[in-house]
Amino acid sequence: MKIIKESNISTIIIFSTIFIISSLMLFNGYFFITKQYEILQAQIEDSKKTFVENKRNVLKREVDAIIEFIEFKKQRTTLNDPKALAALKLEVYDWIRHIRYGGQEHNYIFVYQVEQIKGGDKFAKMLINPNRPDLEGEYISDAYTDENGKAFRKIFLQDIHEQGYSFVDYIYKKPESNIIRPKVSYFKLYKEWNLIIAAGAYTDDIDKEIDIAKTDFKKKMKLEVTSAIIIFLLFALIANTFAVMLGKRIERFLQTYHKQVQQKTLELENLNKTLESRVLEEIQKNREQEQLLIQKSKFIALGEMISNIAHQWRQPLSQLSALLMTLKLKYNMDKLDKSAMEIKCVEAENIVEYMSHTIDDFRNFFMPNKDKKSFSIHASIDEVLRIIGMSITNQEIAIEVNILHDEYIVGYKSEYEQVVLNLLSNAKDAIIASGKQGGKITISLQSDETTVRLIIQDNGGGIKIEPVEKIFEPYMSTKEQNEGTGIGLYMAKLIIEKSMKGKLEARNENGGAIFTIELEKGFKEALGGSPL
Repeated sequence: MKIIKESNISTIIIFSTIFIISSLMLFNGYFFITKQYEILQAQIEDSKKTFVENKRNVLKREVDAIIEFIEFKKQRTTLNDPKALAALKLEVYDWIRHIRYGGQEHNYIFVYQVEQIKGGDKFAKMLINPNRPDLEGEYISDAYTDENGKAFRKIFLQDIHEQGYSFVDYIYKKPESNIIRPKVSYFKLYKEWNLIIAAGAYTDDIDKEIDIAKTDFKKKMKLEVTSAIIIFLLFALIANTFAVMLGKRIERFLQTYHKQVQQKTLELENLNKTLESRVLEEIQKNREQEQLLIQKSKFIALGEMISNIAHQWRQPLSQLSALLMTLKLKYNMDKLDKSAMEIKCVEAENIVEYMSHTIDDFRNFFMPNKDKKSFSIHASIDEVLRIIGMSITNQEIAIEVNILHDEYIVGYKSEYEQVVLNLLSNAKDAIIASGKQGGKITISLQSDETTVRLIIQDNGGGIKIEPVEKIFEPYMSTKEQNEGTGIGLYMAKLIIEKSMKGKLEARNENGGAIFTIELEKGFKEALGGSPL
């Protein structure tokens, strides 16, 4: 059963609006009141701390003032006269007994006559205590505890022993009353007369201030809640009016939309009658377009193959031309003997065989079925150098091969050699273009437990394209337009990374370019390797 219908959408909008607004107001009200109570509680805690701290300062000031008064009176008394000293003490004790501070009767000074500063059952006599005159002249024990079991005398004796004074919180009976209230007292040792002079203050006065603050807070909250309810009702009235207007507008919109849907339905019915013939017509057009795309892709692939063959044949043809010119020159100079002829013929056969292999390799590169086999990297380097090595050294470029330990990998040997040949040819061209004397190409082989790295480094000035990785993009070349197609490195990267699942990377270092071919040892089909 559908709850929301075109007929009741206006009512749903109104009640939904009321529910949402009410929920938001209740939530905000709850959050506001809760937050205010948290603020009040924090203020109460701060007030308590401030109140106690102020009490402590007053107590310390009162006790220090009494000690200063005693010192003042001593300076005006002949202390060598026992009678004068005794009279001074009686005068001071009587004065202390009547001292009240802070404008409150229960704020008094009490004094202990210390007998044993380290404590004990008779560590002192109660000399002055206006709150407990019954204890004056009596021995007191440090084991005495308040109603909570706190031995506050042991605490202040320990503090006095360490620092000469002490602040202690405990509970004690108020003067002329049996009511027990929290109290803080300040105790200080006056060594010359062996007295502990103390002043105390009850801290429950803050509770009255807190009660007053809570009462004011409740009044304030009532006022704010009343204001919030009035604002809520006013806002709800405005929102409901808006909701009714919006609901009516939506109803009119739905009616108009319903008519448009009916019209579109009629149009679709008419369209469906001719849809099948239109679909067949579009399918035929798409098939023709697909055929054109297939033909175009074949031509592009063929063009790339021819471009790559030309790119790989350029150097061998130059070498073959140079070889024939050498033969012709030696023949004209009557220096062509049988041994030289055989050597040059072997070189020419190697070049022609390589060119033939190049055609086969590029043809196989575009065929899905190619066989992998295990081959020696050292042997592959030797084969490549036999083809291109002479053209490099003829340019007075040194080739250094650092292969201390040979490695075998399982993969596509001819493709691997094409990549190495391309990198060596590019290194040679870079050194020639730089005009650098003492050109050098270094071929190194490194390996660990899982990886074999072939590193080809030159000193031809490095790769000028930035970032360096763009050198592997198709048709990206640093050579003149008639000297390269810009797809040699692109094809090399495809061979190493797609066909053999390795890595081909380039970087500039020490005034030249470094290319690294990285392959896993024991490259297998199971690891994902497959021909392009």
